[in-house]
Amino acid sequence: MQLDRAYWETRYGTNETGWDIGGPSTPLKEYIDQLGNTDLRILIPGAGRAYEAEYAHRKGFTNTFVIDLTDAPYKDLLFRYPEFPKENLIVGDLFDHQERYDVILEQTCFCALDPALRPAYVERVHSMLNAGGELVGVLFDDPLNTDHPPFGGDRETYLALFRKHFPDVSMEPCRNSIPPRAGRELWIKARKA
Repeated sequence: MQLDRAYWETRYGTNETGWDIGGPSTPLKEYIDQLGNTDLRILIPGAGRAYEAEYAHRKGFTNTFVIDLTDAPYKDLLFRYPEFPKENLIVGDLFDHQERYDVILEQTCFCALDPALRPAYVERVHSMLNAGGELVGVLFDDPLNTDHPPFGGDRETYLALFRKHFPDVSMEPCRNSIPPRAGRELWIKARKA
């Protein structure tokens, strides 16, 4: 299965977007709410319709960027919130992206990637963070699917993977998941030394 731009454009075109919850995810919304420095450079990879980016930007985080393989979901963001800066909407492959950030918010990018790419994902986000920067967000603590996204996993597997680049990574059961995901998500916090 090619999880490329055409695949995701087809999913948006046929409205096969089961990951889309129609607003910002509660764990990421609450994380954004406690951030004090609105100058932080924030990236949301695989942002989809970018509800979290919209939320952060409305809260004053004007250096919020999103990257996705397709611009199909960005049209919805700009319809909802035309003030979002178009130059912060990146169409491209995360693995080719060379910018640096203070925070990377993980929502559904990790589970959308072929699991064979997970080591490269961890290495990539580590390299994209400034010193002291953080990768934070949610990961599925659920086996889910093996032949199509979303791909799942478990805490021990993830810890072994992330510790290669983030020795002090923490993963705890997510306390504020949305009801359909309750008990099936981990909150990850990984700081770059």
